[in-house]
Parts: sequence; structure tokens; C-alpha cells
Amino acid sequence: MTLRRVLFAVVCCAGPLAAQDTTRGVRIGLTYDPGTKPGVVVLPSRGTGADSIRAIVQRDLDFSDRVNVVALDASSADLIARGTNSLPILAKLGAAASVQITPTPTGFHLAVYDVTKQVTALVRDFPAPPMTDMRAWRAALHGLSDDLEESLTGTHGIAHTRVAFTRDRRLWVVDSDGEQATMLTGDGEPLSVAWNAAATSVTYNTLIPSSIVVRDLQAGRSRVIATGSGVFATPVFSPDGASVIYAHGVDDGMDIYMAPADGGAARRLSVGRGSDNLSPTLSPDGRRIAFTSARAGHPEIYTMDADGTNTSPLTPLAFGENPHRADPDWSPLGQTVAFTSSVGGVFQVMTISLRDLSMKQLTSDGRNEGPSWAPDGRHIVFTSDRSGTKQLWVLDVESNRARQLTRTGRQNRNAAWSPRLNPN
Repeated sequence: MTLRRVLFAVVCCAGPLAAQDTTRGVRIGLTYDPGTKPGVVVLPSRGTGADSIRAIVQRDLDFSDRVNVVALDASSADLIARGTNSLPILAKLGAAASVQITPTPTGFHLAVYDVTKQVTALVRDFPAPPMTDMRAWRAALHGLSDDLEESLTGTHGIAHTRVAFTRDRRLWVVDSDGEQATMLTGDGEPLSVAWNAAATSVTYNTLIPSSIVVRDLQAGRSRVIATGSGVFATPVFSPDGASVIYAHGVDDGMDIYMAPADGGAARRLSVGRGSDNLSPTLSPDGRRIAFTSARAGHPEIYTMDADGTNTSPLTPLAFGENPHRADPDWSPLGQTVAFTSSVGGVFQVMTISLRDLSMKQLTSDGRNEGPSWAPDGRHIVFTSDRSGTKQLWVLDVESNRARQLTRTGRQNRNAAWSPRLNPN
């Protein structure tokens, strides 16, 4: 078979190649210049929903910030579709790989061609429900994108994740690409929200009545695990999901407490002596807790052991005009904490390295607050008013590229990025 026919078979045909099927997580080892992102062309295909499939996967790969999605002009796309020798076209466009996803009766057929080595690099079939179940269909396609990204770059993608947030005193979730926004709860005025490690439950605090709630997303049921007098706020799960750590106070200040996620007696962890201590976030190994404390007279970020001992400031104690550092979120990679800081009287998102305590300002356009890490430890979702109203934005902390996640006339706040979702 000629090279032209090999390439045409890979990028233009929908026939099954199950004998070449690969297992999940295989790195195909593309060749491209160090320090650059591999160029990837997502080719057109035929079948019901083919255009939507191509558009979604292109967007997923683009939002990953780890590959360069090469756009095909109409002329190049037409030549490839007619079976013209595609190698010169793809090479001229700077593509290290071409990708085609074809709809099948049971899901998607993926074929990847390594342009440099001129070989079929990956063939795999992915199961998916019919398009009539749009949310599940899109979820399956996002899962394909994540597996594809891992094959291309060695890092599993974050397309198949969701972001929980509050809007109009209700709890919502939205896909990582900003689509499929869905209301989760319709009562209780939920505020701060967090996911468990399996992404099967969320915990949040309500304003009226003040309480800590755990909601099982699979069963669609909620249970109150802490309520009573005073204020309950900012709950998070422990990494193993067995406990919920939250803030509680009655008359004089707030402290950090831990309670079983399935209900039971709570144990106080912090001793704030009348100061406000809230917004806990745990290290990935569950051994340390970062939190906001005003014990120095203004909010700063502190850390303590998971049992409440060995408390120490993480951010340097700043004194001056309206010092304010709050809302910490521990990176899933373990070496960085993101937080909100007042910079010149305006809230901005910053990070602090746990290795050398160096700080970095990530935002400067508008007012930005409430960072939450994606499971890849590279992207952050936060609230910003840079578009005129408070919306959710996503930032790639390596390139500083920002994109808007929500676009509504309502305020969207208190974002929490989910772990990677179960591919099933």
C-alpha cells in the first residue's frame, strides 16, 4: 500500500481497526521541538454529529494549553477529504499529528497519525450513549479528549471535569468548557462549595438556616452534618472523603472544626482566641491544612497539622493599607497554594510556593478572587469582574492565558473545580 493510501485510510475512513486497538494511557511519543507544544490537526469526518465532535475535541485540546491546535483552511480540508496526499499539507502546517474522530453506532472511533514518523500511532474505539442524552454524550467525548491528550503529551486532560459555583443563591455546575450549566440545588441559599475526591459528592454551607450540607450527586440526596447556633461556613472534604472540615463560630470569632462526612460529633482544630479562622484547604496527602486567620489583626494564610497542632503563618505578615490575604486553595500537585490578596486595594489572585515561600501575582485585570485549582495543577478557576459582571474565568498559570467560563447577566461566584470524573 502506498503512503498516500495509508494516510487516507487513517484520516478519511470510518472503518473499524480493532486489531490495532490500544489500551488507555499509552504515550505515542510524538517528535517535536523541546519547549514547544505539538501541533495537532483535528480532521473532518462524516456521520451524525461529526462536526460537533470535531469542534468539541478541538476546543478541549485548545483549552488544555498543552498542544497547539492547528486550524485547517477550507482548501486544505477539501484536499484531505478528496484523498490528496496529505503529508505535505500537514507538515507545512506544522502538525506533529493528525486526529480524526468518527461517530459509530456505539460511540466514537479515534485514529491518530504521526506525521513525522508517517505511521498510524493510535487507534481506539470509545463507547458513548446516543446524542439524545446530550450530557452523557458530551461527557464521553470529553473523556476521549482527555485520553487523547495523555497519549499526545503524557498528561491526562481535564476536559472531563466540572466546576461547581453559586448563582442567584443556588448551586450550579458547568462543564469545563463552559457548556451544560445545570442547577444542583434549589433551596437553602448555598454559599461555599467543595468536591470530594471521587467527584460523587459536594459539601456546602447554607445561609438560612446556617448549616453544613453534604449532597450525594449520584443519589440526588442531601444531608445536614452540622447546624445550630452561630455561623457555619467554608466546608471542604478531607482527601479520603471520610471527614468534612469547616469553620464555625457563635459570638466571638470562628474556628476550624472536623466532623465525619456521614454525620457525628465534630472536633475543634484551631484555637483562634476570638479571631476569625475559616476557609480550610488540605494538602493532597491530608497532613496539613492551610486556612485564613485574622489572629494578627488582619486576614493572612496560616497552616497547621491536620490534628490542629503546629500552627504557623504561611504568607508573610503584611502591615499597611488594608492588608488582606484569604481564600487559600492547595494545589493538587502539593507545592503551591493559591489565594486572594488585596493589591493596591483591589483583590487579585496570587500563589505562594511552599518550597521557598516566593509569591506570584497571577491577575491584574479587574477584581479577581476565590481561586480553585483544576486537577492538573496548571489551571485555576476564579471569579472576576473584568467583563463588567462577576463571572468565572480560567487561567493557565504557566502561560497566563485566561478564558471566560460563564457568560450570563447574573453574578457567578464561589467556584470549585472538580476532580477528574469517572470515565464511565
